[in-house]
Amino acid sequence: MPASEALARARADAADLAAQPARMEVRELNAHFGVVHAVKDVSMPIPEKRVTAVIGPSGCGKSTFLRTLNRMHETVPTARISGTVLLDGQDIYAPAVDPVSVRRHVGMVFQRPTAFPTKSVRGNVAAGLGVLRSVGERVDVDERVEEALRRAALWDEVKDRLDVSALELSGGQQQRLCIARALAMNPGVLLLDEPTASLDPLSTEKVEDLVRQLREDITVVMVTHNMEQAARVSDQTGFFLHGELVELSPTSQLFTRPGDTRTEAYITGRFG
Repeated sequence: MPASEALARARADAADLAAQPARMEVRELNAHFGVVHAVKDVSMPIPEKRVTAVIGPSGCGKSTFLRTLNRMHETVPTARISGTVLLDGQDIYAPAVDPVSVRRHVGMVFQRPTAFPTKSVRGNVAAGLGVLRSVGERVDVDERVEEALRRAALWDEVKDRLDVSALELSGGQQQRLCIARALAMNPGVLLLDEPTASLDPLSTEKVEDLVRQLREDITVVMVTHNMEQAARVSDQTGFFLHGELVELSPTSQLFTRPGDTRTEAYITGRFG
């Protein structure tokens, strides 16, 4: 792409992102695990119905940052957080906020498929729906399961196998099953932590296609080591290094005209 076209695209993408309301916003976020300062003074908007990719070398704080967005880090006893994370304008760390409620609205899918081995395909997707019932929400389980599997682009592959063990599915199908399980809760935000790291190229392509489709309905934040993947599926990309957010830009700009020499060094392979 000629430089003039790349610049025009970056400007258009920047305008598009600026026009989107922030579904989440992070302000001066710090994460400590004991004496380790894993995330350092990170501030960034996460625009609604867009895909935000987070890249950087191993150990730079990407996954830790992602877990702070739905308080999943609290499963680690030594974790300590300061700063503000807003979801639709409300601080998810406010004293009265229940972390279970946060995770209902901000779903998460991990690097390796985590299908429940003792449950069927249907049982995996429906696993969290009891939480919705407990707060008085009326849920048609069969309808919700089918909807989630369709949104995860898996329904046609499993509609005749809903009662088989989830472990009978391929690795790529299991990962999309985990995405369906998260989508069954109707989250406004979906966090993906290296969702294709353990998948073959064909399964990776299916998950990437799914991410592109999901942005029509929900906000996605995805950690990835694969810079080509970030370039393919995301609208904005943040580059992390040593726990700091070095640069946050429209993806088309970050990979063609990075604003920081450290970003350029990383994406051109001089370290990482």
